[in-house]
Amino acid sequence: MGKVTGFLEYDRQEQKYQLAGERVRHFREFTLPLDNSDLKKQAGRCMDCGIPFCHGPTGCPVHNQIPDWNDLVWQDDWEEAARNLHTTNNFPEFTGRICPAPCEEACTLNLENQPVTIKTIEQAIADKAWEMGFVKPEPAEIQTGKRVAVIGSGPAGMAAAQQLARAGHDVHVFERQAKPGGLLRYGIPDFKMEKYHIDRRVKQMEAEGVTFHCGVNIGVDRSFASLHNEFDAVLFAGGAEDPRNPNLPGQDLAGVHYAMPYLTQSNQRVNGEDVTAEPILAGGKHVVVIGGGDTASDCVGTAFRQGALSVTQLDIRPKPPEREDKLTVWPYWPTKMRTSSSQAEGAEREFQAATLGIEGKKGRVIGVQCARVDEKRQPIPGSEFILKADLVFIAIGFAGSVKEGLLEQSGVAMDRRGNVVADDRSYRTSNEKIFVAGDMRRGQSLVVWAIREGRQAARSIDTFLMGSSTLPV
Repeated sequence: MGKVTGFLEYDRQEQKYQLAGERVRHFREFTLPLDNSDLKKQAGRCMDCGIPFCHGPTGCPVHNQIPDWNDLVWQDDWEEAARNLHTTNNFPEFTGRICPAPCEEACTLNLENQPVTIKTIEQAIADKAWEMGFVKPEPAEIQTGKRVAVIGSGPAGMAAAQQLARAGHDVHVFERQAKPGGLLRYGIPDFKMEKYHIDRRVKQMEAEGVTFHCGVNIGVDRSFASLHNEFDAVLFAGGAEDPRNPNLPGQDLAGVHYAMPYLTQSNQRVNGEDVTAEPILAGGKHVVVIGGGDTASDCVGTAFRQGALSVTQLDIRPKPPEREDKLTVWPYWPTKMRTSSSQAEGAEREFQAATLGIEGKKGRVIGVQCARVDEKRQPIPGSEFILKADLVFIAIGFAGSVKEGLLEQSGVAMDRRGNVVADDRSYRTSNEKIFVAGDMRRGQSLVVWAIREGRQAARSIDTFLMGSSTLPV
């Protein structure tokens, strides 16, 4: 390592945020990057720990070579650090912004609650790679003549498409929305990741030979059979977008919505796209968000930026401990108290709170009926309470992919959880010509897992088409 004693000499230093009162006035990213000197010190904290759990299966799904590029940053070799980072991760500027960083939880220094700021360094390497012109198209030298269709342009689809194009295949990506990016563009708010990051990757991929077909919903606008006949292989890379239905009394009242239509509308509005559906806006309203995950948190931050009077988030789980028992959990992802930047902007959080129903008046929501729950998540008699609400968002997860259209027409096997069944190694479905990666295969998951699965599926498709593959695992 470049600085063997760095972890003893330098304290952990994280990126700072704009003040909440400032950042809620806009939808732009609000992190304040570290300067080169501080980044070098943070990279120098990476210790010679022997077994780097950070980039193993417990830490980083794409197996980023974290100690290696930390050492390169310490040496001020940003170009080689960027090259190293891109050997395992097609889009580190995405993960450096929106990944929850299981690598930091797996860091050996996390045993002292002072892990290396891996996510911050990853983002810095990726951003400098663009600023300094290190990121360039990498078109294939030889074309194979094979044609591959990728359905879905989220992180799994984009990663697979880029890898397949670099292997020399003619890759066509089909996206039902107006622009590529999938849930990266339409599900994640700009204050977490501005969309120019996606746009410049799309330009890079187009220069590598990838063709994007937007506004095309396979199974609706075009039959799956016609696509299946035209291409040598097909990859399903859509999202797990079928929302879990809580079947609450009163959830059909005006003002009650699932989270994704709300976030999609907001992203379209922020990026100048037409919003054709009835507007969902939180300005001047009391908002209740049902659910305790990342999607719920995104609703919280979006509502504040739209001018909500108050935002309350309901979580049926008990309030977790401030810190985990390291000797029991490490290096795995722990359950502990976490406060997102959106929640820190003024949200009220109710733990061990079940939603019993939605109250309404003249067809519109006016409140949410709640109750405390016991350890079995059963409502405790006498603990009922009501939250005032003008707008309610349901963000309790997803029940798999939408079945109508593409999946029904393809006839691929599905499991009980609503995911497409595929081999864990080959990513091949019950139809030998159809492969699947990302949320459609594993269920709702992290962007970093989608990128990993997209890369692995691309290698399997390349092997299927050519008999072997030179693509990295």
